[in-house]
Amino acid sequence: MNTQEILCRKKELLEKQNYHFEDLVLIVELLRSEGGCPWDMEQTHKSIRNDFIEETYEVIEAIDTEDPKLMREELGDVLLQVVFHAQIETEEGRCNIDDVANDICKKLIHRHPHVFADVQVSNSTEVLSNWEKIKGVEKQRITLTDKLNAIPPMYPALIRAQKVGKKASFFDFENIEDVYAKLYEEIDEVKDASATKTKAEVEEELGDLLLTVTSLARKLGVNSEEALFKATNKFIDRFSKVEKEVIKQGKNVENMSMTELDAVWDSIKGQKNVEI
Repeated sequence: MNTQEILCRKKELLEKQNYHFEDLVLIVELLRSEGGCPWDMEQTHKSIRNDFIEETYEVIEAIDTEDPKLMREELGDVLLQVVFHAQIETEEGRCNIDDVANDICKKLIHRHPHVFADVQVSNSTEVLSNWEKIKGVEKQRITLTDKLNAIPPMYPALIRAQKVGKKASFFDFENIEDVYAKLYEEIDEVKDASATKTKAEVEEELGDLLLTVTSLARKLGVNSEEALFKATNKFIDRFSKVEKEVIKQGKNVENMSMTELDAVWDSIKGQKNVEI
């Protein structure tokens, strides 16, 4: 856009009361155009990479807290990230936001032949099975190793481990008792490594233990990432109760022994109307 076009577009935006998706695309273009925002103009895909991650987690917070107002706001922030990255691609002449929309529309149509073609399915399990088969053909993932390597390594480790285990489930423990046996074996190996081996060897054994835990979670039908998330929240909640009680006693938790803190926790558990 030339200078006159930019001024005209800004004026049009300022006169609006309500905005649409096309306006967001235009605003991002203006922010990165001549006379735009110095910060926005400096950004690259890599410089705002972590922003995308953070905004995604903030949407997850809105989902978990069931906050519709926050959901609306955070979805907007994620949408901004999508448009921003698409604008950078537009400037590089590789694609634009319409290309992005075109590709995802084609993908959705192609991967839902039970909706847009004559494939018959009877349940969601068959839908997911068809999706994986179609995806494998699209991405030319022939071997199972191809499919395992396609799971993004930047996923949170627990999510990645459980996804890898699910895809390679035939190369897995036959029953849950075998998982428990392996779990105890890995605990013993961590103990042995921590007593006689290097930090790298301890790390390796601890990694094996954590991987086995994700196998156990899968066998039990539990999402290991969510389980750890909830356990961490529970720990914080319990610690908060202990600290409040300690403060009432005029003490500091950091100056108390574990035995003393356990005694405080036991006293809290004995109180009525206290959720444990």
